[in-house]
Amino acid sequence: MNTVPVRPLKIAVVIPCYRVAAHILDVLAKVPQEVGHIFCIDDACPENSGRLVEQSCADARVTVIFNARNLGVGGAVKAGYLAARAAGCDVAVKVDGDGQMDPQIIPAIVQPIARGICDYTKGNRFFRVDDVRAMPGIRLFGNAVLSFLAKLSTGYWSIFDPTNGFTALHLSVLDLVPLDKVSDRYFFETDLLFRLNIARCAVRDVPNKAHYGEEYSSLSVLRVALPFLGGHIRNFAKRIFYSYFLRDFHVASVEFLIGPPLFLAGLAFGGYNWWLSGQTGEPATAGTVMIGALMILSGMQLTLSALSYDMSNVPKDAVHPLLVKME
Repeated sequence: MNTVPVRPLKIAVVIPCYRVAAHILDVLAKVPQEVGHIFCIDDACPENSGRLVEQSCADARVTVIFNARNLGVGGAVKAGYLAARAAGCDVAVKVDGDGQMDPQIIPAIVQPIARGICDYTKGNRFFRVDDVRAMPGIRLFGNAVLSFLAKLSTGYWSIFDPTNGFTALHLSVLDLVPLDKVSDRYFFETDLLFRLNIARCAVRDVPNKAHYGEEYSSLSVLRVALPFLGGHIRNFAKRIFYSYFLRDFHVASVEFLIGPPLFLAGLAFGGYNWWLSGQTGEPATAGTVMIGALMILSGMQLTLSALSYDMSNVPKDAVHPLLVKME
């Protein structure tokens, strides 16, 4: 594994700005000097956050980009990524403008990328027990559910807190990721992880502490619940097809191919015979029960075996050192 950076990294910070006028100037003031460029993306903000930054921030590193219409947090971040790359930056760190993230830990979140260990890092608010205790209960429950779904859909089984927006990306991997296909809305972080897995990019968690105050959030849980679930199901199916059938084919491919259908068929067979027994008053024969049980248990075993292989198949080596050398 290459753990030595090819050259000193040029770091950019990308800050989506939507209803963050009350916090954005404080966030900008905390960005450390290691950062060479700061891109604030005014995503058609009704509070004119971008104009506020232009008028009140004297930091020469700051560039404000105005989206003609609201693209969502993902669309804003993608605009920042492209601007950072055009400016010759190597790494783009995404920081929210609402003050929940501490920009002072930017060097820590960039360090694994600088050492060539991974291509993408993300914050994890669950490393420290004391930090977890300070979280609202609804966030803990929601994050646990989302984390499990994200593990299935993205294939990164060793990471947690998938919706954490404190991230860093080596911009060279944009050559491998179809950025235009990544979600523009709140599914952005998870969708990007899915695309990174398809490109076999290595991802690491970095501990970070979030600060919860009276920040405005335009996220409606009820409004995004079904799209999130649909997105996870779609990405899981795509990932399994790409990784185990299109690019490769081995024992786990056979297990994925046979296990889930066999398990579902066993449930259907057993359910039908249970219903039929209730309708006729005649108990199912021992053979019928054994066939249904065998199908269910065999299907479950094959599916768990396939998932076990999938958990060990997480990308471990960074690809950006190779991409940089090819430039």
